[in-house]
Amino acid sequence: MAELQKLKAIRNIGIIAHIDAGKTTVTERILYYTGRSHRIGEVHEGTAVMDWMEQEQERGITITSAVTTCHWKGHEIHLIDTPGHVDFTIEVERSLRVLDGAIAVFCGVGGVEPQSETVWHQADKYHVPKIAFVNKMDRIGADLPAVLDQMREKLKANPLLLQLPVGREAEFRGVIDLLEMKQVTWFDETLGASYEYGEIEPELLDAAREAREELVARVAEWDDGLMERYLEGLPIDSAQLIPVIRKLTLELRMVPVLCGSALKNKGIQPLLDAIGHYLPCPMDVPPVQGIHPVTKEPEKRLSSVSEPFAALAFKIFMDQGRKLTYARIYSGKVRAGDMVYNVTKGTRERLSRIFQMHANKRERQEEAEAGSIVALMGLKSATTGDTLCDPDHPILLESIEFYQPVISTAVEPKTRADQDKLLEALQRLAEEDPTFLFQENEDTGQMVISGMGELHLEIIVTRLQREYNVNVNVGKPQVVYRETIQKEARGLGVFDREISGSRQFAGVELFLSPRGRNKGNLIESRVRDGSIPDAFLGAVEEGVSDALTSGEILGYPVTDTLVTLVGGQAQEGISTELAFRVAAAMAFRDAFRQGDPTLLEPYMAVEILVPEEFLGEVIADLNLRKGRIEGISARKAVQVVEAMVPLSKMFGYSTTLRSATQGRATFSMQFSHFDLLCEPKSF
Repeated sequence: MAELQKLKAIRNIGIIAHIDAGKTTVTERILYYTGRSHRIGEVHEGTAVMDWMEQEQERGITITSAVTTCHWKGHEIHLIDTPGHVDFTIEVERSLRVLDGAIAVFCGVGGVEPQSETVWHQADKYHVPKIAFVNKMDRIGADLPAVLDQMREKLKANPLLLQLPVGREAEFRGVIDLLEMKQVTWFDETLGASYEYGEIEPELLDAAREAREELVARVAEWDDGLMERYLEGLPIDSAQLIPVIRKLTLELRMVPVLCGSALKNKGIQPLLDAIGHYLPCPMDVPPVQGIHPVTKEPEKRLSSVSEPFAALAFKIFMDQGRKLTYARIYSGKVRAGDMVYNVTKGTRERLSRIFQMHANKRERQEEAEAGSIVALMGLKSATTGDTLCDPDHPILLESIEFYQPVISTAVEPKTRADQDKLLEALQRLAEEDPTFLFQENEDTGQMVISGMGELHLEIIVTRLQREYNVNVNVGKPQVVYRETIQKEARGLGVFDREISGSRQFAGVELFLSPRGRNKGNLIESRVRDGSIPDAFLGAVEEGVSDALTSGEILGYPVTDTLVTLVGGQAQEGISTELAFRVAAAMAFRDAFRQGDPTLLEPYMAVEILVPEEFLGEVIADLNLRKGRIEGISARKAVQVVEAMVPLSKMFGYSTTLRSATQGRATFSMQFSHFDLLCEPKSF
């Protein structure tokens, strides 16, 4: 019984939003009001607890997701503050993979911005229930109804307004709680720690009654008991509404919406109450699904201490040379000193220590149970997405989907001493960040690093210099292309060689055809005549998969290609898996060369907020950059320009935009898709 009560009290939640919507400011207030911090950290002062990295404090942005635990009214809240910048979207992806609920923070002025849409859809992908907090209600231009309209239009969400703001813009001074029909007022002299529920101001009473009527009517539609009371005109109090709103939130049918101003210390305590009321505990989410690594039979684990131990490693962090593995424990419990099985790597390792994290500070624990988010030490082979479990009860959980880098640059060590340290430093950084890759260019001998954007690579280079004391020269950023074919082609590969004194033979015939843009690759077999024994089909697929990683034009990965195995040759006694793998790769390369190969480049979805008087200059500049205008709309005093622009044309755009608009325009961009080069080249 005690275990059930403990699980019911746990909330594993993340804070997600567009950059500069106020996620970290909200988190800092949560830590202060729950007693986790004894002073309020401010992002603009570089004192935020959750933005503990030196570069986060300098730049005023979140770069890496930070985990903490706090308590509020009997609930144990495990909280992850995620970055808002598109370059660090993997931090959001892997956090949402292991979280049960999320708080989506929206700017009261900006509303639903591009990265807001991205993180919202990431949460939808993992069926994460959400509550929304409309922040910055004290800002000029803050418009709560407009944000609700954008949520319906852009996110296809069903927002349920639980609060009304008291006062507009600079006059914002509190909220009206529509469930309790009370006005909540915060006291500035206590930094918002003291607040009271009082009577609603007379001039706001009619608007509050109308809003509550709409709230009750919408919720009652989903519950027969409430509908009966509503139709009979009987009073309906918050105790009757909250369980129904909770159920609708968990089923992703509605999104409770609250409002406030985190910077002005208003609105956070009701948000904490809403976390307890509406977001799920580990028992509210379905049992985690997986497969048995040997039998491949489906397996599941209930969120219970009595189940076998199962956890997912969702983040790796190097702390002063020691490797910390952040993990979400789905079932069972684990103690320091236990042997755990890494199913993904097929290794067994002893767990040396368990920590509860508070940003970069560690609190040692002897054990961790189902529902916990902890950091583990001692797991040398673990990487992001690995499943950790009881060696006697193995289960393989779904891993985490990684994004492919879209931009590269060359780095080279300044001295011989730096050269010795560079490879080790890059390996550690790549272990922490799955969207960061590096490889040595065989032709130039340079080390090429790849990431999600200019800022991403800039951060990596700075970390090399500051954290690992490696001084490097950095080249200009280069776009990471993809290769594909434009017409159907057939290829034949025959491998017939003597290796280590024994002959090995295989023949493979492949048919390549282009797929729709951004459909990815597909490998299928149409061999029906037995020309390739079934035992070798797996080796053929491996050979093709290897060949797809490097095209024939410039060695970039191949995409949007259908590879069909149509025939082959085998000779008993001398045909081997190795021979078929090599023959398949040879056949692929033969067909690819005949398929009119071409390069695809990454296109970015760009949103620019610009005052109307500068609209002409901005559009003219986008046309010069081969951009395609998708739409122009008005948002208060600014024009919103949406465009698709090749990444290769976006380097240095922020400087150009500031110059053209006297620093008054802002923009954000995120990867959209790969498409044909805007300026075709011959090869």
